[in-house]
Amino acid sequence: MDRRNFIGKSAIAAGAFTIVPGHVTARGPKEKTAPGDRINLGFIGVGKQSQYLLSMMAKCPETMMLAGCDVDTMKLARFKGDAEKVNSAKLDGGNQKVDTYEHYRELLDRKDIDAVVIAVPDHWHAMIAVDAARAGKDIYCEKPMASTVAEGRAMVSATRKFDRVFQTGNMQRSWRDFRHACEMVSNGYIGQVKEINVSVGDPLMACELPAEPEPDFLNWDLWVGPSLFRNYNSELAPSIEFDGYPNWRNYRGFGGGMITDWGAHMFDIAQWALGMDQSGPVEFIPPEHGAKRGMQMKYENGVIMNHADWGEFNAVQFLGTEGKIEVSRSFYRSNVRGLTKLELKPGDTPLYTSDNHYQDWIDAIKNRTRPVSDVETGHRTASLCNIVNIGYSLERTLEWKPNQEKFIDDDYANAMLSRPFRAKWDFNDF
Repeated sequence: MDRRNFIGKSAIAAGAFTIVPGHVTARGPKEKTAPGDRINLGFIGVGKQSQYLLSMMAKCPETMMLAGCDVDTMKLARFKGDAEKVNSAKLDGGNQKVDTYEHYRELLDRKDIDAVVIAVPDHWHAMIAVDAARAGKDIYCEKPMASTVAEGRAMVSATRKFDRVFQTGNMQRSWRDFRHACEMVSNGYIGQVKEINVSVGDPLMACELPAEPEPDFLNWDLWVGPSLFRNYNSELAPSIEFDGYPNWRNYRGFGGGMITDWGAHMFDIAQWALGMDQSGPVEFIPPEHGAKRGMQMKYENGVIMNHADWGEFNAVQFLGTEGKIEVSRSFYRSNVRGLTKLELKPGDTPLYTSDNHYQDWIDAIKNRTRPVSDVETGHRTASLCNIVNIGYSLERTLEWKPNQEKFIDDDYANAMLSRPFRAKWDFNDF
């Protein structure tokens, strides 16, 4: 699609309408959950990550699973069975059936579905999220939130336009150690932060996988969706027997490599600690030709962040004038004695406290508030990751204006802030 029109069209032609969410309407005399508390969910994308998300959403007492959608019939059948078991275990679940769909817009047409969980490959996030917002659904969208800066801004615009509650799957913000580390940094417990080292994997790469016969259980054309078409390969969309995370995330057109996949977690923590949820770096300086590490990002306040292997993997290191903090999913440590156990002092500024990323979203839906990883937050983190990939691709210094979301005097780089969509996948019908 015409990239110049992407944001304008996806910020959504406003057809004014009103949808009354299911969680504010009565369900019937046998319901044990109060009518104002029940949240009916639909899952869009029911692969590996969705299995985890189903188990987490099931633990939220207000939730009920009504539908699932996928282009893989085998995964869809598995989800139906799993989700119906989840429903039957709930006090008011009874024999609540789960309907299945191949096309996500059929699921969005359901007026009894309040919110959707989007766990499709990254290249589908923007299209589905914008459609969901317009359909009046609240949204949980897996990270990285968007494949391009323009798509992320469109998702923000749609969320705000239709007053939706949007949680991005950057769930480390709901983990105590990551939150505490960010509070220690933001409140000056290691002095003035000078440098941050973020260790994550490689940038994205071109997809040169050979063509394979399309399996009969998969609608491959719909899997590719808005991306430029390429032939099927099982590494991109493996069958249900494969119990890992598929490698579509490594390839241009479908993912952003580990820069977006793990970077969406670890760069996100750096952004949070620096108070940059509405902004980002202003300069991106790539390493020497062909290097897959070494990108340097400079913030306006002088802080430097490096994509660098510093001795730990998928981890963040904060270096301040009075100490350092290192944090990952497996450790939290500091050379400042006792820092990891410190309580904030009166006068310190605490960060948003969420101890359960999924319940935090459900609570925000009920209260019509913004959750811990709101759409703007997810967009800014995804933008940083996407710009890092642009820097590695162009191998030249990029000057960035966070407020305007464009590069300074670099038309070619600005063209990479969006991507073409296949002709039948656009926003003209909005």
